[in-house]
Amino acid sequence: MAIFFNTIILLGIIQGFIVIGLLWFSKKNKKSTRLLAALIAVIVLASINLYGNYSNWFNSGILRFVAQLLPLVIPMLIGPLIYFYVQSLLDADFKIAKKQRRHFLPVLIDLAPPLTPVIFIIGIILKLTPNNPAPWGSFIDTYNVYADIPRWMSVTFYVWLSAKYLKAYKIKHTSSLNGQVVNFKWLNQFIRAFMIFQAIWLAYLIPYVIPRYTNWMLDTFDWYPIYIPMAILIYWLGIKGYIVSQQQNATEKKSPANNNLLSPELTEQVIASLIKAMKEDKVYLNPNCSLAVMAEHTSFSQKIISAVLNQHLQKSFNEFVNGYRVAAFKEKILQPETANFTIAGIALECGFNSQATFQRVFKEITGQSPSAFRKSAVAAG
Repeated sequence: MAIFFNTIILLGIIQGFIVIGLLWFSKKNKKSTRLLAALIAVIVLASINLYGNYSNWFNSGILRFVAQLLPLVIPMLIGPLIYFYVQSLLDADFKIAKKQRRHFLPVLIDLAPPLTPVIFIIGIILKLTPNNPAPWGSFIDTYNVYADIPRWMSVTFYVWLSAKYLKAYKIKHTSSLNGQVVNFKWLNQFIRAFMIFQAIWLAYLIPYVIPRYTNWMLDTFDWYPIYIPMAILIYWLGIKGYIVSQQQNATEKKSPANNNLLSPELTEQVIASLIKAMKEDKVYLNPNCSLAVMAEHTSFSQKIISAVLNQHLQKSFNEFVNGYRVAAFKEKILQPETANFTIAGIALECGFNSQATFQRVFKEITGQSPSAFRKSAVAAG
């Protein structure tokens, strides 16, 4: 059975490399597909570490030592990658900014084992520690047993956050999922799969972290109850995730944004309604302004609005709305009563719900940062 299980893990690794390449170099939806590729890569690395040990890849002392220096097992990355992948697939403006990068700080827990040999070597060179690797190896083994507790908690926490995000997204778009039906359905399956995996991991983890059962669990089951489901996850995440990205692209190609069936009269009516909604009704001030909101406001369908914007204004919906928000910001920041306002505060008043998004959009449209614009405006005034 061990040979059979090892073969499944090896095939999962091979499959993982294939789908990582397909996802990483996909021309569409780069943010989401690359986050999914990174998530699969983390699982593949852990599988390589296990299979390499089973297949005696690290049989020599040098290779074993080198393998210990490489951070192959980094499950603390899994949780944030799950959470960010979910957000990136539903929010075209999502970006991993400085605030989001802090979610990766707990990865230090996974770096302790590979850093231990480095500390050991430095200690020997500086003659601070005796040349006896046994206690250090024992520390790594014991550490890895109990480090699985925060690792499991981290993944579970982010799976819960992702489920919460999906629920909030559905409530926010009760009348329409804003063209995200396929993605939303896939993400629900995606989260449920990780919930099942977390339940399996917990069933293994509870006896494993009890000292009297640790060796018994390894001798009886080894790591197969965890790594066989991981191999299945690699297959499923890669294939299904890639298919969903291709389905989305196919849908976009078939959408009205790529045909010329709109009459000139209808086009003029839609453009006039959109401009009125922006200039007179100032719908852009609503931070939750979406195609669904605009469709309800103008009484035109989301597909028609999207088609008119793409065909006749050569803009996406977000570009159209953000253009008005940036113009409102530029006007408001020059007013004397806003002299003591923060840039973030003014941006929020203009409809932006994220400072990171505002900074990126403003620079894309104007070619300079908001603070640079304010300084130049003050100097010119």
